[in-house]
Amino acid sequence: MRMYEDEIRLDFRALGQEIRRKRKAKGWTQEYLAQLIDRTPHTVMYMEKRGQYPSITVFYRVVTLLDISVDQFFFSDRANDKNARRKRVDALINTLDEKELAVIEATAEGLKQAREIPDSK
Repeated sequence: MRMYEDEIRLDFRALGQEIRRKRKAKGWTQEYLAQLIDRTPHTVMYMEKRGQYPSITVFYRVVTLLDISVDQFFFSDRANDKNARRKRVDALINTLDEKELAVIEATAEGLKQAREIPDSK
């Protein structure tokens, strides 16, 4: 008898794509990341291209080293609650490198501060 009647099958391909994007943004090769997590370059390649399930230890090391938030991969139902515009913006943001993200962050902070300035009429 299975503990869970409806077994959840996670699709790690999206996580693999995020690993690749973050690794490249840092300028790291698959070989370098493999050294950092004490695995072979094939392990990194399989995670990135095939969505291969890593062990929990490897998973933790990779997401910690690359500063990946895993909520979007584990709680995708929460992401479904977002409106269409937010989803499009999130998708665009996910394609940006660290320098571009810094510009977006500064812009968002500027908009937030401008909202607090009283209108001068």
